[in-house]
Amino acid sequence: MNKLTFFLIFCSIMVFSQEKSVEDISSKKIDRGMINPFRRMYQEFATPNQYRTASGAPGVAYYQQQADYVMKIEIDDQTQKLYGEQTITYHNNSPETLDYLWLQLDQNKRLPEAPTKKRNSKFMDVAYEPQRFAETFMAVPFEGGYHIEWVKDATGKELAYTINETMMRVDLKQPLASGTKVSFSVKWWYQINNYQKNGGRAGYEYFPKDDNCLYVIAQFFPRMAVYNDVEGWQNEQFWGNAEFALNFGNYDVSITVPADHIVEATGELQNRKEVFSPKMLERYALAERSFEKPVVIVTQAEAEAKENKKETAKKTWRFKASNVRDFAFSSSRKFIYDAMAVKIGNKKVMALSLYPKEANPLWEQYSTKVVAHTLKTYSKFTFDYPYPKAVSISAEDQGMEYPMICWNYGRPNSEGSTSMDTKFGMISVITHEVGHNFFPMVVNSDERQWGWMDEGMNTYLQYFAEQSYGEQYPEDIAPYKRYPSKRGFAKQIVKYMSGDPTYLEPVMSNPEEVTRLGENAYGKPAAGFALLREVIMGPELFDFAFKTYANRWKFKHPIPEDFFRTMSDASGVELDWFWRTWFYSTEYVDLGIKSVKLYQVSDTPNDKLKAMLKERNMKITDLQPLVHVVSKGDAAYKKENFDKHPYELSIPLGDYVADNRSLEQQSMAPQPTYFYEVTFEKKGGVPMPILLQVNYADGASEMMKFPVQVWRLNNREFTYIITSNERITSFMIDPEELTADINTLNNHHTTEEL
Repeated sequence: MNKLTFFLIFCSIMVFSQEKSVEDISSKKIDRGMINPFRRMYQEFATPNQYRTASGAPGVAYYQQQADYVMKIEIDDQTQKLYGEQTITYHNNSPETLDYLWLQLDQNKRLPEAPTKKRNSKFMDVAYEPQRFAETFMAVPFEGGYHIEWVKDATGKELAYTINETMMRVDLKQPLASGTKVSFSVKWWYQINNYQKNGGRAGYEYFPKDDNCLYVIAQFFPRMAVYNDVEGWQNEQFWGNAEFALNFGNYDVSITVPADHIVEATGELQNRKEVFSPKMLERYALAERSFEKPVVIVTQAEAEAKENKKETAKKTWRFKASNVRDFAFSSSRKFIYDAMAVKIGNKKVMALSLYPKEANPLWEQYSTKVVAHTLKTYSKFTFDYPYPKAVSISAEDQGMEYPMICWNYGRPNSEGSTSMDTKFGMISVITHEVGHNFFPMVVNSDERQWGWMDEGMNTYLQYFAEQSYGEQYPEDIAPYKRYPSKRGFAKQIVKYMSGDPTYLEPVMSNPEEVTRLGENAYGKPAAGFALLREVIMGPELFDFAFKTYANRWKFKHPIPEDFFRTMSDASGVELDWFWRTWFYSTEYVDLGIKSVKLYQVSDTPNDKLKAMLKERNMKITDLQPLVHVVSKGDAAYKKENFDKHPYELSIPLGDYVADNRSLEQQSMAPQPTYFYEVTFEKKGGVPMPILLQVNYADGASEMMKFPVQVWRLNNREFTYIITSNERITSFMIDPEELTADINTLNNHHTTEEL
């Protein structure tokens, strides 16, 4: 028989043998055009343009608006009212002419008639504590919301304005042309809320034992809305879950409070010599040179001495901040105050903590140390922290972030003891809120639309900060060997992703449309970034791409596509399949081992080949010599053959190797005797690389990694042949639970029956 005839006969046999499997695969691909996760995201992503490029970088025509503020603020500590007057200078850097401006009135969420109070379902409980019942059904409505006294232009003439719930439109007398600016002023006041009674991200905490307040003041002034190339005016109402979209700008803020208060705020204090006592000045100067541990600026004894005196005189604290997206401050006579210096790159940054005596001894032990550590860790993964300070304020039941300042919960109980949960909760919330200085305070995403762009990225980096904190301060986390992070591992999102689909929404959802915001905007994105780093891209490629994104978009306004595109652009890794399934859907990961079949080399054909030859009235001698393989169930299958060299079992194989390879090549080549045909299945909608542990009879094991592209042609099954000269006892997918697989019961397969 000539070679051509043999080739044609052999090919016909092989095609016949594959007909059924091809048919099976085709039946599973009939909906591939609808669900193919590897389809590029051209339809979902915004089209690249002169403002935002296909690489994920800002375009040549990228622009952003600027809003500068000069404010005079005063707190009435007797009535808990806040009074303000501000001048805004708005820079129109867009190519459009603007006829009106939009401002955010977040305090109007607290108006007695605000629709936000009726937006969620409410059901009767089985029973109520008396206090909760009274506050729920018998409370006097809180008279919150702005009282706008006037809006005036630069000449002092009143401007027309319209208030629509939490938004205010100011109608300009002259259109604001591209490249020009306008100044106008607003005078206003509002009743500060007791946030423990009325809720909210800011307000005051009341201490009944000494009749004092601790103020954490934010969202307190009418703030310019964002105008950009994506939304035009971002003037969506503030309902509560979706946070803020804000412009960068410069702030000059004077804050008048009782003379015995201590104030910290966004920006640098301009009149320290006027508001600090001589002792405080001396201690602060020492803190500026202390890089190892905090220096106490106001002691607990000094703070306690002021609690009952309550001065009626006033002091004005003046702060200036450059290129920040917001301004917030805190004030109280109860504050203990400590600080230390932190070296970030080539500059010094101050880490500060302010807290009442009720927070000690917990806060004096940990807070400022955690602030300093967080700044160092986040700077390593993104860019050097650009601001002059970072402040942690103790405010019970709070966890909220603003440029250079944040409020954090966590205090000892009334006896002064602290549970492990409280301690680690406090360390974690400080880490998280200080970390927000990077996202979104510098990488300034639109929180009103995309909660995950700051919360998810921040939660991801929080994990690294917590773990490195535990490594650097093992005595602080004892008896744990590593810091007990609650988020950051892929497996920590499994419970959520395997839950009731009714309560699952894609990550790419507005925060107001999400049932479980914590998992959706924090946990799932953070787990996704962990998957990218540890499983899909590898640490080196992921870290470079993530840092590239952070540096491209620091002090700018990115959107999701800018991040998605940058991650591929900077790494060379195609990730559309991951964004599609992890961010744009509620699909889950479920990989399994469907079957394992063991083959061996044989000197006679297997039963399948014999049947095919018989059907064609052919004999084995009609074919040129072949290397035969058989499996359990074939007549030629013999366990003892696994102990023999393949050359002993196949003369054609031995002849081929002898004729075509040198002795050195033969000695270097693998000599497998076990051939395992492993079929993997993908029951979930999220493709994932296969991380396979192979366990051998001699006790050894090895890891094999199959790329995610194994699912590109068949979205349900993938088969591969694994060879060995040692018997394999079992296979296991993802033994370290790195892939967020929701069902590990199908991840393990033994070979005992083979």
